[in-house]
Amino acid sequence: MESIEQCLRDGIIRTENVASFNLLPTSTRLKERRPIAMIECIQQIPCNSCALACKLGAIHMDNVNDIPKIDFSKCTGCMACAMTCPGLAIFLVRSAEDLGYITLPYEFLPTPNLGDQVTTLNREGKILGKGRVTQILPPKRNDGTALVTIEVPAESLLEARAIRVGE
Repeated sequence: MESIEQCLRDGIIRTENVASFNLLPTSTRLKERRPIAMIECIQQIPCNSCALACKLGAIHMDNVNDIPKIDFSKCTGCMACAMTCPGLAIFLVRSAEDLGYITLPYEFLPTPNLGDQVTTLNREGKILGKGRVTQILPPKRNDGTALVTIEVPAESLLEARAIRVGE
């Protein structure tokens, strides 16, 4: 298994790393069919915007340079953390029967439209398949980051981390 240092050198956090770094919600929590945040931030940098944004105390950091830890039992999937993360490292996931829903940060143009079919990509930028846009939260910050929710096959729920529009 790769270390955090190796992932930082490669620039890729693989799904197996997410599990080994304890960043993955339990299968029981995922089966509850309620949205939940997944924080895939592994850098010890001075940033605590997610912890400050979480009004439920679901995100804990011992200090401003700590890697954020999430208490999945407290997270309601409200998206406050994802809306404030400057590192684009927070995703919201929700399972539903044979489908999954992923909310991800999106900074490119054109921004997809509700109902658009998009190409889904994994953490390495490789094509996974197709997804359908089910929700768009326009940028609330000055950086132009929208939050886009896509519907994907259930098996892509923990894999899809980016989209391409217009293919």
